[in-house]
Amino acid sequence: MSNKIERTSQEKRTAFVVVFTFVMMLAEVVVGFLSHSMALFADGIHMGSHVLVIGLNWAAYVLVRRLESKGTTQYDSDKILNLSAFTSGIFLILMAVFIIVEAIERLTSNEGILNYGFALGTAIVGLIANTISASVLHGHHGTTDYNSHAAYLHVLSDALTEIGAIIGLLCAMFWNITWIDSLVAVVSAIVVLRWAKRLLWDTGRALTKR
Repeated sequence: MSNKIERTSQEKRTAFVVVFTFVMMLAEVVVGFLSHSMALFADGIHMGSHVLVIGLNWAAYVLVRRLESKGTTQYDSDKILNLSAFTSGIFLILMAVFIIVEAIERLTSNEGILNYGFALGTAIVGLIANTISASVLHGHHGTTDYNSHAAYLHVLSDALTEIGAIIGLLCAMFWNITWIDSLVAVVSAIVVLRWAKRLLWDTGRALTKR
């Protein structure tokens, strides 16, 4: 007979951030696409990547809780969490490559940004959203759980990307330097690549450790 185990505070915090971030991601992707802001669009994709990261983290918590409720001892909880983090790192690399390709295409097409105010406002809201998410996750980022620690770091890096998107939009708005918008998108993709590389390295070592 299984014993029901209540959700931990980590699981509850992670679930809130997943739902909250997903809503903000949709807003940024749509507004970035409609306004032709590559930096904002890229940041929406970047935000989608950490929806994936934290979503996998959340799913891992749920799986571990259910296995513990059933009294299953043949599965290593830490390896389950590390495996979800490793998988998210692979998807992060694919998303970063997509952002770079889109930024290069937008740069060569010389398309202008439409509706600066709308795009800028959405970027600012996104920055606030990431700040809220970081505050929610802050309580459990210092553990050996790579998913929790990585999720917290990813939210912080996404907040920095939001700042970059705002800078790119302001430069295009006031000085008509539209190429900075694409440059910021590429820089954000590089941040994702560096983060994914470190995540894959750390979780890969944890998964192969005996």
